[in-house]
Amino acid sequence: MLNLIGTYECKADVKGRVMVPAALKKQLATVAQNGFVIKRAVFQPCLELYPMDEWQALMRKMGELNRFNRKNNDFIRRFTAGVKTVELDATGRLNIPKDLASFAGMDKDVVISSAINIVEIWDKQKYEQAIDDAANDFADLAEDVMGDASNADHGIS
Repeated sequence: MLNLIGTYECKADVKGRVMVPAALKKQLATVAQNGFVIKRAVFQPCLELYPMDEWQALMRKMGELNRFNRKNNDFIRRFTAGVKTVELDATGRLNIPKDLASFAGMDKDVVISSAINIVEIWDKQKYEQAIDDAANDFADLAEDVMGDASNADHGIS
């Protein structure tokens, strides 16, 4: 499984291209040749970049959903709305489609942040606001998500 590390501040050019930082490009080297899928995030005003292998694994799981269940069908439609395939160009730039950049409210200043096996792409101001908003609740969230003492396999410490 891919385990990406790092948060990087970048600039988007007028065509929506973002130079992927060298440290992240190095981490993505083993999966870059297969391309990526970029999509709207479910919970935040940002984009998610999936290496193709990670996307295919997720689609296999989603493919098991019963399409005759209306909620499943609606979820699949909304989850995959606006999905596009993208690649890094020869210079290591990622071209962010205009409709997706508009969804994320991205302008020139961009934050690329690892999220285990995918990459989140944010407008810098929105990223900083999301981090600030979550700061007060993070201790409670950490306790709720990671603090189950009865299941030591899932705890951090």
